[in-house]
Amino acid sequence: MKQCVCLIDSVTERLGRLLAWLIPLMMLGTAAVVIMRYGFGQGMTALQESVTYFHGTVFMLGAAYTLKHGGHVRVDIFYHRFSARTKAWVDSIGSIVFLLPLCGLILITSWDFADNAWAIRETSVEPGGLPFVYLLKSLLPLMAINLGLQGIAELLRNAMILISPELDAHAD
Repeated sequence: MKQCVCLIDSVTERLGRLLAWLIPLMMLGTAAVVIMRYGFGQGMTALQESVTYFHGTVFMLGAAYTLKHGGHVRVDIFYHRFSARTKAWVDSIGSIVFLLPLCGLILITSWDFADNAWAIRETSVEPGGLPFVYLLKSLLPLMAINLGLQGIAELLRNAMILISPELDAHAD
């Protein structure tokens, strides 16, 4: 169980760190679009769309990294005072009831959407746009898979906390 958690965590961590490099590229791309548009009166559709692609990639594929590091929004009025075991219960129930079913729903509903885009090699409708809309649409099922795997890792990590005998003395 621990090896599985470590493997998923490792993949999530590497992907998250790789995605972080897209943020400076997004910033430079946005600056270039603004300078070209307002400084020189020239539109750069492909560059503007590439910023959108980077943005979508960071948010969709970075969701698992954010989950791994506890960065998702949480109403923790009570949570921060809970013991490790109680937090593990809350997180496990949240994963089972909300996270994993949502990932499954997104995967099921986005699969045909992405598959159809691949089948026709969907391109931008804008003149001078990028010919890779199918890659952008593929982020939906990839996000569901990536986030679902990290959710499973978190669930297994919580299970290890719940079955750990040394935590029984400190439980609730």
